Amino acid sequence: MESTLKALRDGESVLDLSPRSTVSGGVEDVYGEDHATEDQLVTPWNFSVASGYSLLRDPQYNKGLAFTEKERDAHYLRGLLPPTITSQQLQEKQLINNIRQYQVPLQKYQAMMELQETNERLFYKLLIDHVEELLPIVYTPVVGEACQKYGSIFKRPQGLFISLKEKGKVLEVLKNWPERSIQVIVVTDGERILGLGDLGCQGMGIPVGKLALYTALGGVRPSACLPITIDVGTNNEKLLNDEFYIGLRQKRATGQEYSELLQEFMTAVKQNYGEKVLIQFEDFANHNAFELLAKYGTTHLVFNDDIQGTASVVLAGVVAALKLIGGNLADHTFLFLGAGEAGTGIAELIALEMSKQTKTPIEETRKKIWLVDSKGLIVGSRKASLQHFKQPWAHEHEPVGSLLEAVKVIKPTVLIGSSGVGKTFTKEVIEAVTSINEKPLVLALSNPTSQSECTAEEAYEWSEGRAIFASGSPFDPVEYKGKVYYSGQANNAYIFPGFGLGLVISGAIRVHDDMLLAACKWITNYYIQQT
Repeated sequence: MESTLKALRDGESVLDLSPRSTVSGGVEDVYGEDHATEDQLVTPWNFSVASGYSLLRDPQYNKGLAFTEKERDAHYLRGLLPPTITSQQLQEKQLINNIRQYQVPLQKYQAMMELQETNERLFYKLLIDHVEELLPIVYTPVVGEACQKYGSIFKRPQGLFISLKEKGKVLEVLKNWPERSIQVIVVTDGERILGLGDLGCQGMGIPVGKLALYTALGGVRPSACLPITIDVGTNNEKLLNDEFYIGLRQKRATGQEYSELLQEFMTAVKQNYGEKVLIQFEDFANHNAFELLAKYGTTHLVFNDDIQGTASVVLAGVVAALKLIGGNLADHTFLFLGAGEAGTGIAELIALEMSKQTKTPIEETRKKIWLVDSKGLIVGSRKASLQHFKQPWAHEHEPVGSLLEAVKVIKPTVLIGSSGVGKTFTKEVIEAVTSINEKPLVLALSNPTSQSECTAEEAYEWSEGRAIFASGSPFDPVEYKGKVYYSGQANNAYIFPGFGLGLVISGAIRVHDDMLLAACKWITNYYIQQT
């Protein structure tokens, strides 16, 4: 992956600690964190905790009926709460029962968001204790529907909205956020939300959901997390004509206007929060995602979950699946449907790991991996017209127009879908890959569930129960010919919370491929333990 990005940086590596920096001084420690002593371990930010009525409306400190008698006296809460005192355990029991009463997943999402906005501690207690049940609610697939309807269900802002109206004032906007000690920022411009396309400002649901998992799964303090949406407009006509749309009503800014706003944002983040703040790019369109990662990878602590996070978790899943399908990475042939951020990111990390295992140049290991985009198999004759991130995958071969044809001629042992287009792994495609392999590995990774290349039921039925299947969003167990099949989930939630936590606590200032591969090995072990 780094080898591809280096080409966009004129050979510059993230390990070079380039003097090219958006803040004078390069890796200067803005807040003196590197100068802590035994007497003063951290920078002493001053804060005060509200009392009385305002305390009950502060989600960071509100405990509802769980405030004790002493706390009610100390914080002037007498009369503002009913007299009963309830434990957090009983509050949790009541809330999970209430949430289970909802039949519509979006209603469950709204209930969870309302809880997060009123009682943060209880929200995370509930999410941690019921993570398998609630993860699909606060994250994919339900968060996708929430983003589509964000304007209609919007009640209270979460995070920062930075639009073109704030150009020239981004640092001032960041200073409006009440928390100063920020460790993780998840930022999106809403142009490619999951597999749903351009949702503009309504993509805020993604940073909010991601950061909820940073706390619930990674242990990062909620107050150290900052969700941000950069609003440069939207090309979604439906949203532009929607009276409830909450974003800028204009076509997307591009080119210099877009670049200048992003440059100002990245500069302001480092200036306000220091060198060690992690900036996670989320759901940017392909043409911007790679350029931003290449541009800021040598000057900031940046991580693109769609490119790097997806790659790590999928590589881990593939390596774990080798226990079932046999062989080493280099023994297999990979065919991707989708050649965007996720597809090329996964392909590059697989090629890198294969290169390290076989001591073979990555240019050679890439030849084991083939990609199909909207125009067919990516081959050498198309190279001149391809985007830069697709060019390394343009191998010499006759043109092939469809996925089904590609399966027949490439004969893959591993089929991976990252197209964002549902129902593209048809019965004919699954039957074709099954005819080639005793146990085909089929990964339908696109989110949400409606955009999955095929369902678990389809994969098992069309392969006659022989497929090893995993998806991006969860599927229920499938019964086929008297046997129950449990599909895997290759979702970024397995990687980014822990990976981000590692970057924060290690004091890292750059992200390198070796970090991704190290995280991959731990996820591989987890997958193997689950099988």
